[in-house]
Amino acid sequence: MSNILLTGGCGYVGTVLVSDLLEKGHFVTVIDTQWFGNELVKNKNLRIIKLDVREIDNIDLKPYNIIVHLANIANDPAVDLNPTLSWEVNVLATQQLIDKALRAGGVEHFIYASSGSVYGVKDEMSVTEDLSLVPISAYNKTKMVAERVVLSYSDKMQVHCIRPATVCGWSPRMRLDVSVNMLTFQALKNNKITVFGGEQTRPNIHIKDMINVYNHFINNRELPSGCYNAGFENLKIIEIANLIKEKIDCEIIVSESNDPRSYRQDSNKLLNTNFKPIYSVMTAVNEISDKFKQGLLVDNEKYYTVKWMKKLSL
Repeated sequence: MSNILLTGGCGYVGTVLVSDLLEKGHFVTVIDTQWFGNELVKNKNLRIIKLDVREIDNIDLKPYNIIVHLANIANDPAVDLNPTLSWEVNVLATQQLIDKALRAGGVEHFIYASSGSVYGVKDEMSVTEDLSLVPISAYNKTKMVAERVVLSYSDKMQVHCIRPATVCGWSPRMRLDVSVNMLTFQALKNNKITVFGGEQTRPNIHIKDMINVYNHFINNRELPSGCYNAGFENLKIIEIANLIKEKIDCEIIVSESNDPRSYRQDSNKLLNTNFKPIYSVMTAVNEISDKFKQGLLVDNEKYYTVKWMKKLSL
């Protein structure tokens, strides 16, 4: 079993990943600012440190052999709130973390959570890792630059940059500002879904498959260093709305959109390493619906990144 340092372990994906790693017998140390709270369950193999990743000098990295770096300011609107903060967290802190990891001597494997949005808008139907990166937002740019930073260390340790699609599904630290989750919750709460445009394509990945991707690389650290797409359902927004309508009786209202951009992902590189996705967008719709009916999912400001960051004056 490994001794893993996981930054951003109290986040939407991190909370589920920590639980899974502990179940598999790993020792896990979480670093997180806890701006959005802490839903982690106590465990004898879990250490939680409330700390900004920019203050990594306060942590001894010698005990760890794997670092999974999830901590970041996520999504375009959140980065636009405070671009300086975002560059410091997403890029500078990432460089300082991996550099200190190298100097610590024991870290053999660095897994970085990038973003499938680094490609920008592509005309190609098959968006593979070989295509050029043309980021169109400050968030995309921070992810691209951070990737280049961590990959520059790949001659000294194993480095895997994961480029996730939009994640969907249930987490104890829920997010309702990502497409599938947001539209499903609208249907449950209001019996209607508002779709802007609808013809835009978005790649998607279920949160449990996202966890399985990270585990896949932890268990197969010999896989070549580099970047790997992780998204398995390229769906139009209107297609997502219609899937939700199959589960939840609701009205779909289509409005005009000033953002016609489409994003896609081809994840054959990952699939060719013997990774097999198990879950789907429909899985997410079903579990979110079930949690809502059980009274375990209610509207909460913390589930909306930008709204909560504004409240915290970040």
